[in-house]
Amino acid sequence: MIRYRKDIAAWIFIILFLIILFYLYNQTNSDRYIDKGSGALLSESLDPVVAEKTDKLIEQAAGNQIDVVITESVRSHEAQDALYEQGRSEDGKVVTYAQGGESYHNYGLAVDYALRKQNGTITWDMQYDGNNNGKSDWLEVADMAKGLGFEWGGDWQNFKDYSHLQMDFGLSIEQLKRGLRPKHKKSEQ
Repeated sequence: MIRYRKDIAAWIFIILFLIILFYLYNQTNSDRYIDKGSGALLSESLDPVVAEKTDKLIEQAAGNQIDVVITESVRSHEAQDALYEQGRSEDGKVVTYAQGGESYHNYGLAVDYALRKQNGTITWDMQYDGNNNGKSDWLEVADMAKGLGFEWGGDWQNFKDYSHLQMDFGLSIEQLKRGLRPKHKKSEQ
């Protein structure tokens, strides 16, 4: 009977210790993330840092005679599901492996871009060199974006998404689904 009480006491101590550890871990991470609550609604606009860096990218590219067009930013779950069905149950080629809620677009942390040619048409031609400097404008923009802190989908190993730029701020899709969002310092915005 005494041994049984010692075992229970030990397990209670271990459980309390783990709860305290979990609590302290979440407190230290609260400096970086805002908890919007489980099942939080989609961001209605781009994250402020993503929006600022996107504007800087467009300005920087314009300074290099490259006209960047943002073709997509925040995307609803329904729109994401429709894109996911492309090349599966709908005509066309597969353009994403992310279903609704599984894309950084769904949380205002990603944008897609294209280029505007001098004649005003939009192009996704990665070889296009509108500024005639002997380099692909597309890749120049990707390099500028990476310099601003974006992750470029063209660098992905499994599925290349050449028009995709995102900032995850260290958050996984699972964390975003649970309602965590980036918390920015004033100097970042």
